Amino acid sequence: MKTTLDMVSDVVCPWCWIGLRNARAALDLLSDEIVVKTAFRPFFLDAGIPKEGLEYHAYMDRKFPDKAARKAGMEHLQQAGAQVGIDFRFDKITRRPNTLNAHRLIRWSEGQGKGWDAEEALFDAFFTQGQDVGDVETLIGIGIKLGLEEDVLRGLFESDRDVDQVSREVREAQQIGVQAVPTFIVARSRGASGAQPPEVLAKLLREGAS
Repeated sequence: MKTTLDMVSDVVCPWCWIGLRNARAALDLLSDEIVVKTAFRPFFLDAGIPKEGLEYHAYMDRKFPDKAARKAGMEHLQQAGAQVGIDFRFDKITRRPNTLNAHRLIRWSEGQGKGWDAEEALFDAFFTQGQDVGDVETLIGIGIKLGLEEDVLRGLFESDRDVDQVSREVREAQQIGVQAVPTFIVARSRGASGAQPPEVLAKLLREGAS
């Protein structure tokens, strides 16, 4: 049996990292049952972020003015992250990046069979190390660690390669009703939003397998 799993996410979405870990666990549960072809689809949590990004704390103050509620939400995320081996270090984050170029890097990495590794590396860079994943030099460094060639990456980032494609896929996700991420789409016909537990995702994959 086989099926497909598309994960719509953004690299500045903490629940998306938890969702990624849960998706991996779901695939491990089904490793002897179903062959699952995975793909990562881009989404912009905030399409209004300028190319150079914004200062993180000022941005968060504007977006989530209730600081007590924001602190409680981050503590909840840290607890949920710890359950899947993630150490969220929100205190290290200084920039809220534009994620267009990060999505381009994921796309190129997928072409080399390194999509999962790229997702993990970008989430870790942003949420654990506090790196600016909108900065091209940072992204090139991540790509090199993934085994991609520096000269190729520099040439790609200096071009407009896949800029339109990423933007088009974001629009397509919105057109089919994706309003929050992560969103998981199985067999292009059924889906679930949120960082669903592995068992829920496994059930969805079984239902979509043929």
